[in-house]
Amino acid sequence: MRHRLLRAEIIETARRMQVVGLNQGTSGNLSVRVDDRFLVTPSGVPYDLMQEDEIVEMRLDGQVVGEGTPSTEWRIHRDILACRADVDVVLHAHPMFATALACLRREIPAFHYMVAVAGGDSIRCAPYARFGTQALSDLAVQALAGRRACLLANHGLLTLATTLRAALALAVEVETLAGQYLRTLEVGEPNLLSATEMDEVLEAFAGYGQPSRRRKAY
Repeated sequence: MRHRLLRAEIIETARRMQVVGLNQGTSGNLSVRVDDRFLVTPSGVPYDLMQEDEIVEMRLDGQVVGEGTPSTEWRIHRDILACRADVDVVLHAHPMFATALACLRREIPAFHYMVAVAGGDSIRCAPYARFGTQALSDLAVQALAGRRACLLANHGLLTLATTLRAALALAVEVETLAGQYLRTLEVGEPNLLSATEMDEVLEAFAGYGQPSRRRKAY
């Protein structure tokens, strides 16, 4: 029963990614940890046509449980979930502004305090590697060290969370930041917050919101 509910929630979230402008067509993918396995969206299936039984179950050794062809980026999902005990959901998307910055191979620096929502004083951009490769997964894991989001050079965006809702919310926030940063660059280089100022923001974020909801947020 839990697997079926998660499959339905994955599809709902994938469709929301398109509604809020994070994805187009069949781009992007999602995964959710289930005990020592994970569920991941299938390869090449439009989200509006996706069925629950098409969500692919995989082991952390990369083997498919049952049938189905997983997203070409399954290695990223597998590797992040294997090394990040604090993460249960991985979201990958190709939103307009974050992808534009990724194509410039620019990180999002501390131009705005909300950059700290991703867990640090910047949102890094991983170096380029071809989609679907182990090299790309390795670079993504490195860029996400101590972070909950990163850009992928010439590719897109990754966000990590404990719930699908939180991963989607974080992706929307990072895409908003990317758009704001691009607009500041049209005028000039923005004034960046210092490491001390960002540390203060990160400390404040640790106590932000309702105590019962903090773990669920990110």
